[in-house]
Amino acid sequence: MKKLFLILSVALFSLGTVNAFAQEEEAAAPQEATTEVVAEEAAETPATTQEPAEMEGQTMHRVLMQKFLEGGWAWMLPVLLCLVIGLSVAIERILYLSLSTINTKKFMESVENELKSNGVAAAKELCRTTRGPIASIYFQALLRYEQGKDLDVIEKSVVSYGSVQTGQMESGLSWIGLFIALSPMLGFMGTVVGMIGAFDAIQAAGDISPTLVAGGIKVALLTTLMGLIAAVILQLFYNYIVSKIDSLVNDMEDASIVLMDTLTDQKK
Repeated sequence: MKKLFLILSVALFSLGTVNAFAQEEEAAAPQEATTEVVAEEAAETPATTQEPAEMEGQTMHRVLMQKFLEGGWAWMLPVLLCLVIGLSVAIERILYLSLSTINTKKFMESVENELKSNGVAAAKELCRTTRGPIASIYFQALLRYEQGKDLDVIEKSVVSYGSVQTGQMESGLSWIGLFIALSPMLGFMGTVVGMIGAFDAIQAAGDISPTLVAGGIKVALLTTLMGLIAAVILQLFYNYIVSKIDSLVNDMEDASIVLMDTLTDQKK
């Protein structure tokens, strides 16, 4: 439930930002209309020098949002949804993995000291009150050790529960991978539709004019651009999450070896 709430919160916040920017653009539209007459009177100033000046005065975030709105909601909205939902899942995974990270060396030393000083019950209580997959694996192993299970049974339970913890850490990665693949596909689809619209306009007019097809080509290129941007952003988050999981899995394996050695010494 907490995972779903976090994903929905990030998604609603991102969509709210886009909506606020769209309303701001609509409010600024009348002012732009009143200045068009002045701009037409100053025709001797080249248009190519005005547009870069306007772009330089805006932040990158504002420029991207403006281009997003120029691309049209029909194809930009699916790309935005892929980006927002993918980022929501990625942020939830990063928070989960960050909370699962502990000082492994210090934890193993504490468990070993509790086993030697206060017994299995105290060590098991320490594992129960510690967050993270390593503490969960230790708890399951000590629980079976307390029940008098053989070391082979304990080792198998450690391996099995380690696989369960790895699966929990990798939960949601398939969705991020889906949105990484889907974002550029939707962008390319918007490109194809925009080009078809441009050629339809040429066919209807019976003439090839740059101003006639510029709008369709611009929408086509913008959808591809936004799809690629969304895929690149999600890919960065995906690689970071995978590296974080690999680091935790290595810590789990090292900790499991140390635990089995400790329990073997306790058996003697």
